[in-house]
Amino acid sequence: QVQLVESGGGLVQAGDSLTLACAASGRTFGSINMGWFRQAPGKEREFVAAIHWTGGISRYSNSVKDRFTISRDNARNTVYLLMNNLKPEDTAVYYCAGGPQSNMMVVTPSGYDYWGQGTQVTVSS
Repeated sequence: QVQLVESGGGLVQAGDSLTLACAASGRTFGSINMGWFRQAPGKEREFVAAIHWTGGISRYSNSVKDRFTISRDNARNTVYLLMNNLKPEDTAVYYCAGGPQSNMMVVTPSGYDYWGQGTQVTVSS
């Protein structure tokens, strides 16, 4: 059982940066893959980034590659998403997701077992 709570969202201008945090409770955090997804109004939930349970491998969607960075701090049971050079199309509710221990960096929501409630990110032009 893993509980996830996101924070750090807000309203920013295009080109600004935000860092999202996902605080986890549960002893399994350090042994499961973690990911970030986002969902805009009227759209499907889409993959943003994922990090392997070891922290050694990360994967990003093409739309955020070279702008976003996912990281984890197992000592604080927290996963982060550093978002640089934000664009209006990044506007969405961002969700933290926890999955099983796996060598596969899955990019579908069905591949994850635990979800936070989401935090809103709004980017204006």
